[in-house]
Amino acid sequence: MQRRPITFGTDGVRGVANVGLTPEDALLLGLAAARLFGGRILIGRDTRLSGGMLSLALAAGAASGGAEVIDLGVLPTPGVAALAPRLRAAAAGVVSASHNPYPDNGIKFFSGGGRKLSAEKEREIETLTGDTGPERPTGGGVGAVERLEDAARLYVEGVLGWLRPNLEGAKVLLDCANGAAYEAAPMAFGELGADLTVVGDEPDGTNINEDCGSTHVDGLDASGCDVAFTFDGDADRVLAVDEKGGVVDGDGIIAILARDLKEREALSGGVVVTVMSNLGFFKAMESMAIPYEVTPVGDRHVAEAMVRRGSSLGGEQSGHVILSDYATTGDGIVTALALLDVMARSGKPLSELANVMEVYPQKLINVSVADAKAVAAAEPVERAVSGAESRLGEEGRILLRPSGTEPVVRVMVEHADEEVCREVCEEVARLVSEVGS
Repeated sequence: MQRRPITFGTDGVRGVANVGLTPEDALLLGLAAARLFGGRILIGRDTRLSGGMLSLALAAGAASGGAEVIDLGVLPTPGVAALAPRLRAAAAGVVSASHNPYPDNGIKFFSGGGRKLSAEKEREIETLTGDTGPERPTGGGVGAVERLEDAARLYVEGVLGWLRPNLEGAKVLLDCANGAAYEAAPMAFGELGADLTVVGDEPDGTNINEDCGSTHVDGLDASGCDVAFTFDGDADRVLAVDEKGGVVDGDGIIAILARDLKEREALSGGVVVTVMSNLGFFKAMESMAIPYEVTPVGDRHVAEAMVRRGSSLGGEQSGHVILSDYATTGDGIVTALALLDVMARSGKPLSELANVMEVYPQKLINVSVADAKAVAAAEPVERAVSGAESRLGEEGRILLRPSGTEPVVRVMVEHADEEVCREVCEEVARLVSEVGS
């Protein structure tokens, strides 16, 4: 039987563990990484039940290729990225499916500098995994696998070396999503003197993202707190809830940070966001004369544009925020501390700071289809989008795109009139469903 090819999607190789992503796949990916990068390779994971199985297979593959492997255990994705240059690694691998449900898992790689690999490098790894008989070292050439027991502490020490807002007396709620942040986040905030309440910090392998974390922020009870932060499964994203219970998403967080950086003359290269950012965000940037660039969805696109522009700030509405003065990739803990720093220096509550932008009504419908790319490109769908654009005019917009991680077409509509927004989104989503059936 011919082996299924290993392919990278929007955020690494993804699939249901033992079906779309097997230990054999992980071993081949580890071997390919060792052949491509050599040297030392770090491996971290989130709390999924399949994480141990896949990370051990990934480590075995890398060691089989002659790489020195350091197993970081459960650690936020940005923690793995941050430790890569600090531990002089040639590359780093992360076993995680981020915000997806626990049966899913994924494998993605970072360079030795802690940045996500380019699409070209990912294609090279794909090609190497297809090599059925690569030469492997023997004897002293086989790589060792060692465990770094205090990886979370090492990561947190690095973060607090960059950001140390005064949190004495601040009442902070953390929702760790029963994921990779369950140890590192309370450790970081606790050392800064915050009055902490922590939920979602009891992972059992199957409860990651289950009714908790950034994908279930509406169910978070933050009453009595100055601010709440809710992470996703691998903690590269964070959303905030203000003292009145209002949700501040990635757009709001970026807008607050952008204004603060500009006022301190510390905003370089403007701001980089994706096409999913709210229309109100763009209007806010224009009103403050802050230049911005818009990229396709995906933090890698944001990061690449930031490097090209020399930008200090960028990210996504989902809460994936990159502060390049402190991190090479989205880091939920760093983002939360940066936001708290603005609150502490300004003396203003988060609800007041969030008034920096008006959030336009937005409706998002995920339509399940067999072939998302084909449906999104179908002529009837393109006609429907064109008609929607005419109806929405300058006070709104529509964005339709196939997901890079799930078999769905995402239909997103924004408009100043909430009823128009809802109607247009539902009409287009209904047509997409009919075309995809």
